Amino acid sequence: MSEGSETLGDMREVESGTGPGRVVVVGAGIAGLAAAHRLLQRGARVTVLEASDRVGGKLLPGEIAGARVDFGAESMLARRPEAVALAREVGLDDRLQPPATATASIWTRGALRPMPKGHVMGVPGTAAALTGVLSDEGLARIERDADLPRTEVGEDVAVGEYVAARLGREVVDRLVEPLLGGVYAGDAYRISMRSAVPQLYQVAKTHDSLTQGVRELQARMAAAQQTGPVFMGIRGGIGSLPLAVADSVRARGGEILTGTPVTEVRRETPGGWRVVAGDRVLHADAVVVAAPAPVAAGLLRPEAPEAATELAAVEYASMALVTLAYRRADTALPEGSGFLVPPVDGRTIKASTFASQKWGWIAEENPDTVVLRTSVGRYGETEILQREDAGLVDVSRHDLREATGLDATPLETRVTRWTDGLPQYPVGHHARVARIREHVAKLPGLAVCGAPYDGVGIPACIASAYAAVDQIGGDLESRGAARSASVEGGGGRRAGVEELTANPVQSLHGGAGE
Repeated sequence: MSEGSETLGDMREVESGTGPGRVVVVGAGIAGLAAAHRLLQRGARVTVLEASDRVGGKLLPGEIAGARVDFGAESMLARRPEAVALAREVGLDDRLQPPATATASIWTRGALRPMPKGHVMGVPGTAAALTGVLSDEGLARIERDADLPRTEVGEDVAVGEYVAARLGREVVDRLVEPLLGGVYAGDAYRISMRSAVPQLYQVAKTHDSLTQGVRELQARMAAAQQTGPVFMGIRGGIGSLPLAVADSVRARGGEILTGTPVTEVRRETPGGWRVVAGDRVLHADAVVVAAPAPVAAGLLRPEAPEAATELAAVEYASMALVTLAYRRADTALPEGSGFLVPPVDGRTIKASTFASQKWGWIAEENPDTVVLRTSVGRYGETEILQREDAGLVDVSRHDLREATGLDATPLETRVTRWTDGLPQYPVGHHARVARIREHVAKLPGLAVCGAPYDGVGIPACIASAYAAVDQIGGDLESRGAARSASVEGGGGRRAGVEELTANPVQSLHGGAGE
């Protein structure tokens, strides 16, 4: 691509039908890269513009004490196909690897206790499922659920608020909260049940008793006989996925420019878009904005001010990951993949992953080294993240010593800060996303995707990217037709959004104890 203004081509026919000609993708996180990859498969010419100096967003590979590790998200949900399928498409099939252990713990009430089974995001089908984690009083409170009158949830409700009303606060504080915190770094008493745990929302809408509804949900899940691992990793780290997708994009003729922040996205007459990035001016048939909500808000404000206002209201949580490497001879960790920590217990760390025990390839490649990590910070907690890196290492080592007895001096430490890293899904999030899409749909050739909309997990981000590609494909196919904005885009858009709304898959960017 030459410097300055470029005039980009018209639509062309491809095997799958008429597709967009030139598309600019703003953002090279996994959503933007997945959109670019899908667009190239459909015959488009694609340029990806990324403000930072690398691709991958929250997926960040690296090394510590010679061991390859992830400094961001470290696993992807395997029960939905998008992420694993994309990994296979870009040549990572032989590197896919499930966790070596699915056993985790919860550090609560002064001890590491086995993570209970038989629950849905911490909500049990029976009180007995949480024996050992809850007090006798907490278990007795769960039993009252069957006798309580129905709790109406309306269009949405906070997970913590509803579960506490049905089963008591102890269930929320000691299990639901740390599990949801691992996903969203958020507050269970604010997080939308409809957006974050849609299965429970449907149970709440249709059942008088929450525990009865969970038991029926568990029975349906068992009848579906889903096999295979729940989570999947990649030898060398999940951070290798965006690198492989980027390589595939380039091999297919796509262009990826890093260190190239976009400053303007404007409509052109009679059709198409003008994108300004530094001294480059690109003219495109369509634009996919796969950027964080604040960035997307700034870019969309001139053409879609209502959508920009909604995006600007999306809140984010900050967190830090502390990665530590030890001599194996100096460590004796408990069994399992790690542990979660309920905030109610007053600890500083929120979780820890025993990476060398969780991922077999780390132990195989580094037999004399043990790698583990902790996560610190979540929504509303700003004081702890103001500490210097050494301070975060110190509090992590203190809590690890209290939980596991680990008192060795690490070989190396690394603190990775994810400032405003995780979008929050408060009550009403689904309605906000619907409003954003409604406003964006009025502008043919424009689509949005990524973590702010339908789920923060890797499969959800990829699925949202595919829905965005379907949307702009429908927009461009219908260019010039006299159709209302509510119909514009055809079945591709509507089917994609409905699928996302029904399945906003989560993954644990905090990476600990899942």
